[in-house]
Amino acid sequence: MLDLLPHIAELSRKTPSKILLVVLDGVGGLPQTPGGPTELAAARTPNLDALAQRSALGLLTPVHPGLAPGSGPGHLALFGYDPFTYQVGRGALSAIGIGAEFGPGDVAVRGNFATLAPDRTVQDRRAGRPSTEENRRVLQKLQARISEIDGVQIRLYTESEHRFVLVLSGENLGDRVQDTDPQRTGVPPLEALPESPEDAASAKTARVLNRFTQLAEEALKDEPQINGVLLRGASKRPAFPQMQEVYKLTPAAIASYPMYRGVAALVGMQPLEVRGEGDAPEEKLEALKAHWEAFDFFYLHFKKTDSTGEDGDFAAKVARIEAFDALLPELLALKPDVLAITGDHSTPAVLKAHSWHPVPLLLYGPYLRNDTATRFTEDEARKGSLGHLRGVELMPLLLAHAGKLQKYGA
Repeated sequence: MLDLLPHIAELSRKTPSKILLVVLDGVGGLPQTPGGPTELAAARTPNLDALAQRSALGLLTPVHPGLAPGSGPGHLALFGYDPFTYQVGRGALSAIGIGAEFGPGDVAVRGNFATLAPDRTVQDRRAGRPSTEENRRVLQKLQARISEIDGVQIRLYTESEHRFVLVLSGENLGDRVQDTDPQRTGVPPLEALPESPEDAASAKTARVLNRFTQLAEEALKDEPQINGVLLRGASKRPAFPQMQEVYKLTPAAIASYPMYRGVAALVGMQPLEVRGEGDAPEEKLEALKAHWEAFDFFYLHFKKTDSTGEDGDFAAKVARIEAFDALLPELLALKPDVLAITGDHSTPAVLKAHSWHPVPLLLYGPYLRNDTATRFTEDEARKGSLGHLRGVELMPLLLAHAGKLQKYGA
C-alpha cells in the first residue's frame, strides 16, 4: 500500500481547530447467540445514540480484511501509519511507554506472568490478573536472582497487572525472535527461536530468553499462582516520522496502560499523566480538561472494553460501554471541532480474543453528509455515509474535516 505520510506532510497546515480521537479498545463484538445483539447493541447508550444521529458513521477495518491485529498495528493504523511499513514489536512499545532504560542495540520483550500446571502446560496466560503491587513483588524476586545471562544484562520492569517488560543489553543482539506465548491454554510455553537460523544475533537473543524462562520458573516454583512467564514482541526501538512534522499537530495522548502510551510517544505524541493506575473514565476526563488548551490533537484511550472481551465477560463489556456513554456529554462540552470514536480492533466476548471483524466509526464535525445511522453499533454503522474504510484512511479524514489539509494537485 502507498505510504501517504510524505504526501500528507506536504498538504498539512497548522490551524487552531482541535481534534479528539477516542479509542474504545476492542469495542467491536459478536452476538452471543445467532441473531442476538453484539455488546454495543446490547448496551444502553442514550448519549451515543443522540450523537450518532448528528454524525456520520461507517465501518473501519483497522489493518487488513481477515487479519486480527494486535493493539500496536491497530493503533499505528489509526494514527495514519501503515503497520506493514512501520513495524514495531510489543516489547518496544511497552518499554517506551513505561520509560524503561532502553537504548540503541537493546532488545525489549513484553512478558506475561502465567500459571503453569504440574505438567508445565499453560493453565492461565494471565495468572489470574494479579494486582500491579503483586507484580512488583514477584518481579523484584526475579530481578534479585536474574541480572545477567551469558554476558547480557537483564533489566525487569513492572507494566501492570500480569504484564512486565524485559530489556536485554549486550553485544550483537537481534530482535527477530519468535514468541514463547502459545496464545492458548493446555499446551506448554513455546521455545524462543530465531526467525532465521542464519541470524546469529537473533539466535543469541533466543538463547538468552530460553534461559531466562528456565531460571524464572525455578525462582517462582513456590509461588501459588505466578509460576511461569510467557514472552512476546521482542523488538528494538525504531525511528518513525513524527506527527508534528507530518500533520503539523501538537498532539497528546491520554492512556493509562504503558503499551498505548508507548505507541503514542513513538509517533510524537506527548503522553499526559493520569491519576491512578486504572482505567477510570473520570481520571481520563480530568487529564483531558486540564490540558485542553495546550494541544490541538488528543488521543483518548479506554482499555477495559478490550480486557472484558478477552475475559469472555459479555455483560462486563456492555457495562464498560455504558460507562463511556455516561462520560460523553462532558467530552462534548469541551467542544472539539472534530470528534471520532472507534476501536483499534474487535474483541468479541464469545471469542475471548482479538478478531478480524471491522469496528464501527463515528465522526462528528462540520461538513457532514446526511446519514441514516441512528446508533453507534456495528449494524447501524454499516448504513452510514462514511462507508467502509481502512484504518490508515482515518487521519486524513479527521484532518480534512478540521480544515488542516490543503488541496492535492493542481
